[in-house]
Amino acid sequence: MILASLVLVTRIWDSAPHNAFTDLIRFENKWFCAFREGAKHVSTDGAIRVITSTDGKTWTSAARISLPELDLRDPKLTITPKGELMLTTAAADRPKEPVSHQSMVWFSKDGKQWGDPVKVGELNFWLWRVQWQKGFAYSVGYGTTDRAKDFTRLYRSKDGRTFETWVPKLFEAGYPNESSIYFEPDGTARMLLRRDRGTMTGQWGTSKPPYKEWTWQDMGARIGGPHMIRLPNGRVIGVVRLYDGQTRTSIVEIDPKTGQLTELEKLPSNGDSSYAGLVWRDGELWISYYSSHEEKTAIYLARWRP
Repeated sequence: MILASLVLVTRIWDSAPHNAFTDLIRFENKWFCAFREGAKHVSTDGAIRVITSTDGKTWTSAARISLPELDLRDPKLTITPKGELMLTTAAADRPKEPVSHQSMVWFSKDGKQWGDPVKVGELNFWLWRVQWQKGFAYSVGYGTTDRAKDFTRLYRSKDGRTFETWVPKLFEAGYPNESSIYFEPDGTARMLLRRDRGTMTGQWGTSKPPYKEWTWQDMGARIGGPHMIRLPNGRVIGVVRLYDGQTRTSIVEIDPKTGQLTELEKLPSNGDSSYAGLVWRDGELWISYYSSHEEKTAIYLARWRP
């Protein structure tokens, strides 16, 4: 049931057979949403579509990024200290067996014209999402081969183009993979981490600068496609896929001290869904996500007022 706090949910893009894995950002007084277009959830033709809007209602294509014979997946957007728009994605080389993954970044000054791709990190370590903190970019990479599926690495970069291994084994156990990081005003880092083996429960990480040592707490719930944001009043709000009973995408609140998760509101969704982008603006949380609860897998925009 849609509660009063859910201001708006609208479908904003569905041009491809499968439209999924979103991110959302406010840049140069415009909205930009990035996601993958392809024939299906996993296919050889994955490309990144970037759409833009001035008001969040009418969206047009700003760019389409593709590379021959590579499946581009899970784009993430951030703004560099130099004021560039930075897009991070992973390229899956599906004709090869086994499939290899290479993380890549692109940069743009206007969200429409993008430079050449830059390979970052190590082959078969997927740098999931980049977060800037005091001039450094941080990203968690997870292994995509059986040899490396039991640990994640924390990477750091000064320019977003060259990443060094900062913590070689950040978390080990249960196939840890997708993540989201935010930083408290005092510099404390918090991390939301997905796992897909064993108990499959999410993990809550905490670290102080320089982010070499981490403590972990079990969240007691399985999560997918995790992302979170710290609101101006200190509340930590996430959007994740939940698996208990009906699979769905939900807005949740996370206790930063314990990592315990409380579901606040289910977004219109089921099945193949989640992978949200989050922006706080004018007292509302703007949420991009994808879902397959209607006739096809499409991109949605929600606005939620806490």
